[in-house]
Amino acid sequence: MDDTTHRRFNPLTGRWVLVSPGRVRRPWHGGRETAVTPPAVAHDPACHLCPGNERAGGVRNPDYRGTYVFTNDFPALRPAASDPDQPGADQPGADQPGADQGGLLRSAPAHGTCRVVCFGPDHGRGLVDMSSFEVRAVVDTWAAQEAELSERWRWVQVFENRGTAMGASNPHPHGQIWTCDALPDEAAAEDTHQREHFAQSGSSLLLDYIRTETRAEERIVLDDQDWLVVVPFWAVWPFETLLLPRRPVQRLAELDHAQRDSLADVLGRLLAGYDALFDHPFPFSMGWHGAPGPHPAGAASRATRSRRRSEGVWQLHAHFYPPLLRSPTIRKHLVGYEMLAEPARDLTPEDAAGRLRAVMAQTWDGEATLPGGLEPTSVAPLRIRPV
Repeated sequence: MDDTTHRRFNPLTGRWVLVSPGRVRRPWHGGRETAVTPPAVAHDPACHLCPGNERAGGVRNPDYRGTYVFTNDFPALRPAASDPDQPGADQPGADQPGADQGGLLRSAPAHGTCRVVCFGPDHGRGLVDMSSFEVRAVVDTWAAQEAELSERWRWVQVFENRGTAMGASNPHPHGQIWTCDALPDEAAAEDTHQREHFAQSGSSLLLDYIRTETRAEERIVLDDQDWLVVVPFWAVWPFETLLLPRRPVQRLAELDHAQRDSLADVLGRLLAGYDALFDHPFPFSMGWHGAPGPHPAGAASRATRSRRRSEGVWQLHAHFYPPLLRSPTIRKHLVGYEMLAEPARDLTPEDAAGRLRAVMAQTWDGEATLPGGLEPTSVAPLRIRPV
């Protein structure tokens, strides 16, 4: 692809992104982050998440040996005060903070719950350092938590913020799960556009996208019989990726054993590739988007049977949003035009995918994980030095 400036459409959200490939060559005299990797320790006596330690809220963690889940001591969302165990219903006419009686300024109740998922007891070993067996245990925990929480809540957001650059408040490897009784903006946009596509075509938007990317190949990062990782055509962040199951799956709870095993392997390969790109622990925010709830008990097994017959509106997927741009010390910021008009990117998704493929080919054997029509080393690993 040449250096022609153009815009790309995101069919999941209905938004556009400006792509200006020529700007990737501009000299960098901007800000730099401090890239420091603290020494890894198995147990930190000052860590609020390590086994046996006291948390900031005063509760002491058990001496856990696998994944460990607990309700966040400082939750952003709480169940309704009138019924702590169930989501609250909106109360028409109730006064809400900042509400305008004329209707221009609106607010609504927000209820939910927030949980922390410690991936394991070792303070210094995140998903990228864990065995496939250990990562599979995290996948199972995500799925079990989603199945339980989606019985009551409209939206279940499983996510991880890795690194201080992404606001992680504790270095112990962990993720979070937030639930809400309303559909958040990103989920609502994806829900709307997937439904519109299904109504028009009778097929899943993201499964159609998988078929398109499989033909094009140039944006594929990892590929196996169960999962596909691409730098999406509409990516905003430099090395953003989208992780998709190849077969119809609406939620984590619907993944079968084979899909969970292969997911554990793909996650390890992807995260190792990110770290190898700049030879540094790559910060990111990642999260799973599955079909909105509530899903009554037993819905997962029924959905698994039905998806074998036909595609559904929703397709499970995970977004990875890593901010690093050129090196561990230079990150992408959404400022200026991007805040006031629309997001913009310099490195094309095709270039980013090629660089990720190249470094992964050096890190792994590459068998059955790289698209067959592309040379993994055709694009040199990104080691840009500011000029």
